[in-house]
This record gives sequence, C-alpha cells and structure tokens, in this order.
Amino acid sequence: MSRGKFTPIRTLNVGIRFGAGEVPVGRLAWIDRRILFEFDKAFPVEKSNPSPFKLQSAPGTSVIPGPERLFEGLHGVFNDSLPDGWGRLLMDRKLRETGIQPADLTPLDRLAWVGDRGMGALVYHPEHPALGQPPEGDALDLDRLSLDARLVLEDDAHVVIDHLLRVGGSPGGARPKALVGRSPDGGRLVHGEEDLPEGYEHWLVKFGAREDPPDMGAMEQAYAAMAKEAGVVMPETALFPSERGPGYFGMKRFDRGPGGARVHMLSLSGLLDADNRIPSVGYVELLKATRFLTRRQNEVEQVFTRMVFNVFAHNRDDHPRNHSFLMNEAGEWSVSPAYDVVFSSGPGGEHALAVGQEGRAPGEKDILAVADATGVPRKTAKACIERVRAATAQWQRHADLHGVSPEMKAAVTEWLAQ
Repeated sequence: MSRGKFTPIRTLNVGIRFGAGEVPVGRLAWIDRRILFEFDKAFPVEKSNPSPFKLQSAPGTSVIPGPERLFEGLHGVFNDSLPDGWGRLLMDRKLRETGIQPADLTPLDRLAWVGDRGMGALVYHPEHPALGQPPEGDALDLDRLSLDARLVLEDDAHVVIDHLLRVGGSPGGARPKALVGRSPDGGRLVHGEEDLPEGYEHWLVKFGAREDPPDMGAMEQAYAAMAKEAGVVMPETALFPSERGPGYFGMKRFDRGPGGARVHMLSLSGLLDADNRIPSVGYVELLKATRFLTRRQNEVEQVFTRMVFNVFAHNRDDHPRNHSFLMNEAGEWSVSPAYDVVFSSGPGGEHALAVGQEGRAPGEKDILAVADATGVPRKTAKACIERVRAATAQWQRHADLHGVSPEMKAAVTEWLAQ
C-alpha cells in the first residue's frame, strides 16, 4: 500500500483458525460492484457453517451474494470481522496518512487490512502490508494509551496512530480499546494479540470516550458485578489501576481459549444481517435465534435474563452487535458471555432491541409477552424478574465497592427508581 497508489482487491480467501491450524473456508469476490462468496469444496459446511442462517446458496448454484443494501454489500458474518466506531476511525486516519481516501476502499480491502488480527476465528488472505508489531512482551502503560486515544478523538494524533492500531485496531464499538496480554498474577499487561508469553491471557481494556464520565471504568465494573448477581453470565472482569482516575475496565476475551486457541464468534447482527445502527430486530428474534442455533433451553433462558437485566438496569445500547454466539471446532454453538453491560441510552432514548412491541419504557407486562412468544415458562420469567430486581436494588453497594463517584451513583440510582 504505497502512498497515493492503491489497487483494490478483487478476491479474498477466507480461513478459520481453531486450535489445530487454519482450515480454508471459501473465497470472497468483488464483481460488478457486488460481493459474492463461495465455500471451499472441502469445507464441512453442514457441520461447521460459520453463519448457518445466511450462508446458504440457492438451488443450482454454489455462489452466495451479499445483501444489496446493508454492510456495503458484505455478508453479515464477514462484516463482524470489520471494526466499527473506534477501530474504523483509526483505520480511516491511517489510510488518509498514506494518501488513500477511505471511500475508495471496498469491504474486501478493509478485510484484507484486518487479515488475521480480527476478533473471533476468521482470517483473510492476502493481507495488506502489515502494520508492524510491537516488541514481544513489551509492557503497556494504560494511562499513556488513554492519553493517546484522547489525542485521536481530538484530531491531534499523527504520531500515535500506528501504536494504537497495533493494540486496538480491530475491536468494534465506539469507545477506544486495547487488546492486551495479562500476566498470571494480574500485575502486568503487555502488547500482543496472538503470541503471548507463557501463562498470559488475552484481555480487552476500554478507555473513555469523549462523552463518558471520568469514572466510566468503575461504573462498568460495578455493572458487571451487579449483572453476575442477577444471573447474567459475564466474562472475568477487572478494574485496572490508573493514576488519573478510578481505573480502566477490562474483560477476559471469550473469543480466545486456552493457549490462545481461537473461538468463532458471530453477533446477532452477523447472524441475521441486522443493522446495528438503526432498530431492526428485537428480543423476540434474538431469543428465537438462540433456540434455533443452540437448541438448548438453558441458553434461551440465559438470554432472557440478559433482556430483563438490560430493562431494569437501563442498558439501552443493546444493539445486535452487543449480543453474540460462539462456535467451537466441533461446530457446537453457545451464547457468548455478556459484554458492554453498563448504564446507557439507546437510539432516541429507546432500547436498540425492542422488548416485544415496546422500546421506550418496557416493563413487566412487555417482558412476560416476550416470554410467552419465545417459550420461556411464566414461572421462570417471573422468578427471573424477581432475581434481577433484587440485584439492581444493590446498585449503590456495587457503586461504593468499585469507586463510582457520588454524582454518578446518584444519577443512576434516580434512573433505576423509575
């Protein structure tokens, strides 16, 4: 990718990496301004389809076209590999520095940029020239990264773009993030997306966006504890210390297993080709998809619990990329641990995923209507509501334990009382 010269990619090979090396999945092609996908003839589609709802070819052809008016024509499962929000901002800034206009790229070019550095298990070849990697085992200074991220958000960041791309260029979401390795004792963080020192684990650390309060990390850690108390399955989380505030929220990555083995991750957005920028699906669709994909009632009831928690804890940024499923090497699907669980407002002040027919002010009646529509027994649903209400009533205790400011504690308390 030389300055001022850019040749768009027309074909891209897709692979999937689990624990025992890479398996070819298929090929993407850009033809007549449409994106087409075809599975590799040797890939076990029936066993391990990475997107079983949408990667299905029509009778008489093996070619699967992408959606015409969504994701710039890219199939949802592959769109999941692309960063949005923060990661896309970094990518576009770097492109402009090299003399390339972001509008000149197709989604295949962006996937080639991601290469093998994306979340989940999918990888793409050929890659655009690597960004370069930091020294193996190089220790991280989270306060420095936070300040660098602030420079990017304030349009003053030419010298830090490469550094931030190497540690946080692939995750989605609006808030700045870094992908790091955490030492076994939790006392040291290092650069690294794949090859970590022995015993280190893959973690993701968040920094504040411009509109976030200074104690956003403490708030998310308090919410994680409150969600666990409500019965929501959460990843391991931690509040990493800072000299500039209460700390930075981090979570252990669930798209990486023991020894760094990858796990395939598919969001609700990717599964259903659902736009996460505008309300397009609701919890009924999420619960029905969970039942079809996992075929386990306990997984359906776990997602139901998350819906109830999001309602009573006022987490309204519950869009389709904030709900995901995991597939292991055997082709077995499960619901991922919950993530991005924190006090938030959704589009227009409503839940991004409608609770039945209600988005602005869902309550018990709407929750029970969703239960009836998705096969969750009334007794189970009412017990879930009671458990979640008991957990959210403990907000002030969790806020105090994790260092949330009195101002934000009071503001959230007022909302939860409504």
